[in-house]
Amino acid sequence: MGLSISDAVKRTGIPATTIRYYDKKGILPAVNYDPNGHRHFSETDIQTLDLITCLKDTGMALSKIRKFIQLTQKGDRTLDERIELLQCQRNNVKFRIERDQKNLNKVDDKITEYMRSKVNILK
Repeated sequence: MGLSISDAVKRTGIPATTIRYYDKKGILPAVNYDPNGHRHFSETDIQTLDLITCLKDTGMALSKIRKFIQLTQKGDRTLDERIELLQCQRNNVKFRIERDQKNLNKVDDKITEYMRSKVNILK
């Protein structure tokens, strides 16, 4: 028997409603059910949930995450396509980091400017 949904929530930090949604939408494949219809999660399911969270946190759309997960189920013949999806997402993340760093630098410059102004006012 695998982990209950409450155990999966504790392990991943993902709300149960979100886990159920992923299951219903085919983003979390192959979840086992007991005769009473309760989900039971394997270690592989937990790892998949962690990967989904990672990809989602990078801004990947759920439709692309679903496609990526479906590709993993098809085995090694989809490695090139999976690599391409991940490289594209990596480029998106790098772009956002660079943009965010530029914005952070501007904010820091403004803080420095205002701190200097404040010191000059207090003189």
